[in-house]
Amino acid sequence: MARFSVSLFFLSLLTACGDTWNDPYPAREARENVLYSAFTDSPKHLDPAQSYTEDEFTFIAQIYAPPLQHHYLRRPYALIPAAAERVPEPESYDAQGRRLPANAPAEQVAESVYELTLKPGQRYQPHPAFARDAAGNPLYGTLTRADLADKFVIGDFPVTDTREVTAADYIYQIKRLAHPRLHSPIFGMMAEKIVGLKELGAALEEANRQQPDGWLDLDAYPLSGVTQIDAHTWRIRVKGRYPQFAYWLAMPFFAPVPREVDRFFSQAGMAEKNLTLDWWPVGSGPYMLTENDPNRRMTLERNPHFQGEAYPCEGEAEDASNGLLSDCGKPLPFIDKAVFTREKEAIPYWNKFLQGYYDASGIASDNFDQAVKVDVGGIGLSDEMRERGIGLLTSVRTSIFYMGFNLLDPVVGGNSESAAKLRQAISIAVDQEEFISIFLNGRGIPGMSPLPPGIFGFEEGESGINPYVYDWVEGKPRRKSAAEAKRLLAEAGWPNGRNARTGEPLVLNLDTTGGGMGDKSRLDWLTRQMQKIGVQLVVRATDFNRFQDKLDRGATQLYFLGWNADYPDPENFFFLLASANSRVKRGGENTSNYANPEFDRLFEKMKYMHNTPERLALIRAMKRILQHDAPWIFAFHPKTYALTHAWLKNRKPNDAANNTLKYQRLETGNRERARAQWNTPNTLPLLMPLALLFLLIWPAARYCRIRDQASALDSAGGKTPVSGTG
Repeated sequence: MARFSVSLFFLSLLTACGDTWNDPYPAREARENVLYSAFTDSPKHLDPAQSYTEDEFTFIAQIYAPPLQHHYLRRPYALIPAAAERVPEPESYDAQGRRLPANAPAEQVAESVYELTLKPGQRYQPHPAFARDAAGNPLYGTLTRADLADKFVIGDFPVTDTREVTAADYIYQIKRLAHPRLHSPIFGMMAEKIVGLKELGAALEEANRQQPDGWLDLDAYPLSGVTQIDAHTWRIRVKGRYPQFAYWLAMPFFAPVPREVDRFFSQAGMAEKNLTLDWWPVGSGPYMLTENDPNRRMTLERNPHFQGEAYPCEGEAEDASNGLLSDCGKPLPFIDKAVFTREKEAIPYWNKFLQGYYDASGIASDNFDQAVKVDVGGIGLSDEMRERGIGLLTSVRTSIFYMGFNLLDPVVGGNSESAAKLRQAISIAVDQEEFISIFLNGRGIPGMSPLPPGIFGFEEGESGINPYVYDWVEGKPRRKSAAEAKRLLAEAGWPNGRNARTGEPLVLNLDTTGGGMGDKSRLDWLTRQMQKIGVQLVVRATDFNRFQDKLDRGATQLYFLGWNADYPDPENFFFLLASANSRVKRGGENTSNYANPEFDRLFEKMKYMHNTPERLALIRAMKRILQHDAPWIFAFHPKTYALTHAWLKNRKPNDAANNTLKYQRLETGNRERARAQWNTPNTLPLLMPLALLFLLIWPAARYCRIRDQASALDSAGGKTPVSGTG
């Protein structure tokens, strides 16, 4: 026992010789150019025809190369070429096929034609679908289930190859939007825009009925509205004038998918092993997916064939001073590999970031006070974060949260001046600044209109405020007083919150899908806001399906909703209030059922325009109409807070672009030194119990040893007994 305790003691000292004991990554990666990040929700789709969530775009936006992309640094957001040589300028044609001038009235435009030309020399990632045998036939083109017996991941196919990207690959992907087995989330909308796509969908639906299994070769089905001009050029015909179509060309929906890849994954037995494009995307972008375990880890590695793109050399005024232009003109991407680990709990995620094992992190509510401090001067990093060299990145999302009024309701609805004053009074009473401070830790800015920052038409300063809710005082907006809200309420026919004719109290119903943590306190707060002006609020909580049914039938008074931009254009926000999109009458996204003929007239004119001073003038007029009519309480635009370690460079929030990994750069030496410093093993808690154990065992062991030695001496020196007779 003594020998054991001594051995254990010295063994514990030997184990302290390593640098760190808690590094979750292989030692060989310590100095490699590998970015470490985390994800919380598993991606459901990685097929570009199906994927439509932020969690999925985190991965596929790095893999696929659509024709266009959003500039990483500029604001407002601007489209620039990605795979295409230039941003296309659509040509307009009338119903007789005659070319129209660019400024022709929208009602004269029957079709808009977008011509796209690829940058030459772009190639796909290495993939077995491109492998050929000696005769030039696909090497893996006739696989049987027996051939797939030992194939579980894409890396199990030993032979890979690549080829150049062509215009035909982009056309093939557009056809895939109409594939009946894929259920693309944008097919319905694009079928109304792209000439011939609806007819293609019907033809593929019939083909699928006749051949429910097996591969549908989309090259055998024509798409009249998309034409290949040559190997690198194709044209897309769009119905009418639709300038927002260019934004869709920056999404993975319009990235290339090669026919041979589609054929490769359609072979029998592939889907049973998750050997599908939905699991193993194939692209020509800067990265490729080499590990897909959505419950544990996702790994992206550099596409060895990606080339020809450089880091931007221009941005906003402060980008140069923030070091965001230091890599101007250098080839992309900078990072060789990105490892994303699944984190289901916030605390482990946060602790690993503080230990340097994640290069960047968001800020959960539980960690907000540890990361950020709020004082009179604003919001900044805590001392602990600054000591570690951690940086804080903030951005306002291209989103709007709002409380909507149902304009069909007899109490809060209608287009009369008194109805507008009632809604204006409630808009003033609900103090969004207080809500943001209490419930969002300051992570938001009050809304002045539907448009968030970063969208053309958003304006700061005095010209950007909602004059029906705010005054401009000492260089900043100040919410109008409760007394002003009461005055408006009285002019609306509800003095002190009671009907001027009947004396009945003003009781409003708020429909909500609440029930989550913190909802009660938020609703209690909202009730008190209404009480300030004498309005009684009744909260009607329900499930999501019932809530949607009420919106469909127009059976609400007040409700909460939000909207994230599909693309960074004012049309994508204003359409939520166009009467043509009324929920009750048309089944659209105008859940307030708002209808103002002048707003509709301006909207129809504005939505077809490019971002010009004339368009800005229309947007200003539209905002003033909405601010007066108040179909929404423009609650807030959420603000994101992100932390980044000092060794991760070129980080700038961008809500429009998702393909941002290629711009980021690591200083791995600084990361390794910081990890060693922050994770030095503390051996004292381990050594103390071992030393105590040694002190407890040693006396007993020594006593036993002495006793054993004495017994041995007695046995050796004593008298030997005599046997026999005397």
